Amino acid sequence: MSTSVLFDVPGPRARARNAVYTVAALAAIAALLYFVYAKFDEKGQWEGRIWEPFLRPETWTTHILPGLLGTLKAAGLAAVLALVFGAVFGLARLSDHAWIRIPAGVVVEVFRAIPLLLLIFFIFYLAPSVMGGGDYAFMAVVAGLTLYNGSVLAEVVRAGVLSVPRGQSEAAYAIGLRKNQVMRMVLLPQAVTAMMPAIVSQLVVLLKDTALGYIIAYVDLLNTGFKILPAVFFGSLIPAAIVVGVIYVGLNMALSALATWLEKRSRRSRKTSAAPVAPPGAVGVPGGGVSAVD
Repeated sequence: MSTSVLFDVPGPRARARNAVYTVAALAAIAALLYFVYAKFDEKGQWEGRIWEPFLRPETWTTHILPGLLGTLKAAGLAAVLALVFGAVFGLARLSDHAWIRIPAGVVVEVFRAIPLLLLIFFIFYLAPSVMGGGDYAFMAVVAGLTLYNGSVLAEVVRAGVLSVPRGQSEAAYAIGLRKNQVMRMVLLPQAVTAMMPAIVSQLVVLLKDTALGYIIAYVDLLNTGFKILPAVFFGSLIPAAIVVGVIYVGLNMALSALATWLEKRSRRSRKTSAAPVAPPGAVGVPGGGVSAVD
């Protein structure tokens, strides 16, 4: 049996006490769930007539699936652009040239500091002044998600490269590799494996943040679930919220499962001496890097 160095193995009394705490916690959760169920029942939220619309195929094809498609389009494009942005500016922050490193640092810190909602608002209302009239909701959502999450990912990339032990690069320089070769052939392959959990954690945040497009009337899953569906089927706000919430949970769980599979596959296929980079929001990052604050 493996033991942890962080705490002692609990004895019989401790195991019994932990079992009591577990039962008490489960009872409290069950009581809370029953309370929510009872309150919803008092308001008639479990009546079949307000759930019946979600059993119709046309409800899904006309409202929910187009909203889901809008969410996936914005999230997919923003994820690709944010990864490119993060890679470029993360590596730029590691440059030996101050004229590259300092401006890249300023860009990253500025866009990390601006609230995402404010960024989306700014782009949405600035675009018509610059490019003329039109619907810029999609562009504002994608651009805001790209700039904010790309800046966070830039810090993840920087931390991932710094997490690779210095001896790896010193050995590469010793055999005559140039800096770009060291970065491309030695550091990045190891750093990608270490960065994978943090990158996917931020992509999950990006997917959830597409819901902010609701504020500027971008047609996404939240917009169709909280604005359009309750207007079409009066009284279906709570059911719509539950359905939309379940879909978001499913999307994020699928993305997290994909990330776990990719990380295990990458660690099997290549050896790395870099410790995993902490997800955004953590206090510190192994290897001397500092993770971004979500």
